[in-house]
Amino acid sequence: MTPTPTPTPPDRSGHASDDFPYYNGKPVAISGAQWAFVLLTVALGFAALVAPVPLFREGWGQFIPAVAFFAIPLLGLAIVAPHHWTALFRRVGWRELLWMLAFAALNLLVSLAVGLLVMKGTGAASNPAFAILAQQGMGERSLFFLKTLPQLLGEEVLTLLPLLALTWYLHTRLGWSRSRALLLAWVATALMFGAMHLPTYGWNLLQCLVVIGSARLVLSLAYLKTKNTWVSFGAHVINDWSLFGIGLMGASAGAG
Repeated sequence: MTPTPTPTPPDRSGHASDDFPYYNGKPVAISGAQWAFVLLTVALGFAALVAPVPLFREGWGQFIPAVAFFAIPLLGLAIVAPHHWTALFRRVGWRELLWMLAFAALNLLVSLAVGLLVMKGTGAASNPAFAILAQQGMGERSLFFLKTLPQLLGEEVLTLLPLLALTWYLHTRLGWSRSRALLLAWVATALMFGAMHLPTYGWNLLQCLVVIGSARLVLSLAYLKTKNTWVSFGAHVINDWSLFGIGLMGASAGAG
């Protein structure tokens, strides 16, 4: 008599499986055409963020493109996976908060080490946001830091949806192993993320691909470790707020 298989118990996040979503048809199968649609919405979200509309560059108006950046892709995912788009997100407890801090610290160390190497070799451009922050008043700075929350969530969605889509393609269509598909998707999406920062850093290819790309590898690793977008998002916020805070303290000390 064949025993009845025992259902996989839910993990502490409430999910029936502790694996990554979508790449293997769980919790829902997403077809190639559907993945293409999701990736199109990712591109549209990014286009909304960078569109040169003066109304969306100052005051509360700047929150519109920042929110659209993550909302458009998540809406696209919700269309193709109506009851399972939230599989990207899991519960946040003390363990997840500790992982956020750990990956933020690791990211700062990696970014500093790689950044110093690049600066010694070819030089590096500074993020123009530092100069803008130094000239802003307290109210404008508060809006800036608040705006980074939806924008950084958008950066996570921008990276992780293509990562899962590429993993699906390599694993399902090309027959690659799960680990091999994830490895290539992890590196490829980090390079993509770095390349998208080229206009910000004066088209410094080495800085964007190596420094920004290395930072993205760490942030994506936070998701690969926990399978929770909130963890990579939290690490990203801690990392960027720390860097901007240090930059502001340095500007204040220089002015004094």
